[in-house]
Formats: sequence, C-alpha cells, structure tokens
Amino acid sequence: MTFSTQSERRVHQIFEISILLKGANALVELILGLVLLVSTQLNDLLLALVQNELVEDPGDFLARHAEQFARYLTPEFQLYSALYLLSHGIVKMVLVWGLLRDKLWAYPASIAVLALFILYQVIKIVQNHSIPLIVLTLFDLLVMWLIWHEYRLLQRKNP
Repeated sequence: MTFSTQSERRVHQIFEISILLKGANALVELILGLVLLVSTQLNDLLLALVQNELVEDPGDFLARHAEQFARYLTPEFQLYSALYLLSHGIVKMVLVWGLLRDKLWAYPASIAVLALFILYQVIKIVQNHSIPLIVLTLFDLLVMWLIWHEYRLLQRKNP
C-alpha cells in the first residue's frame, strides 16, 4: 500500500502516538508490578478501606466488588501478578525505546512480541468474551500494522 507524502506523515504521527501509548502502558505495568511486589498485605489494606463503606451501605457496588477482589489477593497471586506485570512492562519499555530510536532490531522484535500478546488475548477473549480485551487486541493489531509499515519504510531508506 503506497501513501502520499502527506498521508505518510499522518501514518507516522499515528505510529508515534500509538508507541507512546504503549510506553505509558508499560510504565503503568511497571508501577503496578512494583506496588504488588513490595506490598505484602494489599488484601488487608483493601479490606480495611472498604469495610467502613460496607457498614454504611452494604449494597455499595464498588465496595462489594473491591471486597470480592481482595479475597483473591493471596501472597502467591500477588507475586505472580507482580512478576507478570514487571516482565511485560520491562519488555514493552525496551521495545518502545528501540522503536522511538529507530533501532532496526526493535521492529521485528515488537511484531513478534505483539503477536504473542495478541495470541494470548484471543485465547482469553474466547474464554471470557471481554469487550475491553477485544478493544485492546484491535489496538494491538493496529500497532502491529503500523510497526510493520514503519519498518518497511526504514528498510527502503537504509538498504
């Protein structure tokens, strides 16, 4: 697919914005992973926070769901989640850095990593029918196409 110079600039801007969004996502994953890693009693803290609200209003939607979530926050679940988020965040951050610096290795590596993420997300979509996960997967497919497009342009410029 060939674009005009104006269209190419627009596609490149969309590419940069999508990569920056992936970078922001990676930063959030790193922060959440660190919080889960260092906080040993997160479930106790969460239960303490919602307890007063549940006494005042036992039907509070948010408090009830927070209480249910806190029951799943076992130390093992926290460690798994922390390691999962940290590993995803680090990988994404390295790839985002490489893409924003036009490192040629980052393009195929990013496509491969996104393909693995998309495969995992599709499996989860089949299991859970999650609308947010469908939206994320569609976004990841767009980002994958943008990375592939930018990679082809870089290869033409640097034969």
